[in-house]
Amino acid sequence: MSFWEMYEDLSSNGLKEMVANKMSKIGDYFASQCGNPHGVIGKIMTWSMNRANNVMYKGIVDELKISPKTQILDVGFGNGYLEKLIIQKSRCFITGIDISEDMVNKAAETNRRYIASGNMKFQLGDCCDLSFKDKTFDVVTTMNTIYFWNDTAKGMSEINRVLKDNGIFYNAVISKENLDKFFYTKNGFKKFTKDEYIELGKKAGFRRIRIKKLGNNYGLLIIYMK
Repeated sequence: MSFWEMYEDLSSNGLKEMVANKMSKIGDYFASQCGNPHGVIGKIMTWSMNRANNVMYKGIVDELKISPKTQILDVGFGNGYLEKLIIQKSRCFITGIDISEDMVNKAAETNRRYIASGNMKFQLGDCCDLSFKDKTFDVVTTMNTIYFWNDTAKGMSEINRVLKDNGIFYNAVISKENLDKFFYTKNGFKKFTKDEYIELGKKAGFRRIRIKKLGNNYGLLIIYMK
């Protein structure tokens, strides 16, 4: 190999490494925004996810059996899009928790009429350490949050604790097979198979577990019954 061939080879490999490092950093940033949306980028991310994951929102709302007396806890509400869809189905009572203060403010702004009516409230909170009393809620919902919980087993146990007897937890996720296709999910995401979602529910004490495919297996709705 000549000097110039060696130089071009080294330059090419160096460029590839630089691009790979840059893509890795971009991926890490996107992953952090998915787990804790904040700032202008966080607002853009949640807006785009609302549209990309519409089939998952529909999957939750279609399954919900609620009345004006139903008490719902939504974990990781983002900009409050799911709350608006649920309240349009029934004027129930929804409490939302999120680890992002920016999203608390955004969701409150978007749903201020329902907050004023007493049907919604949004607050900072972590599902792995819930502040609510045992058997407070009829329903718990979450979408695309379980990948980011600090302690998945504790989060599942806490959700079971705050659910009333015969309560239901709706956990909407992107399937592991599809998550693996995205470059930004290589780091910062905990990915689970169907069997692992079932096992998490059993260990948390849920008595019945059902999995429904969403959008031609793009997503899954895991339904845990207490």
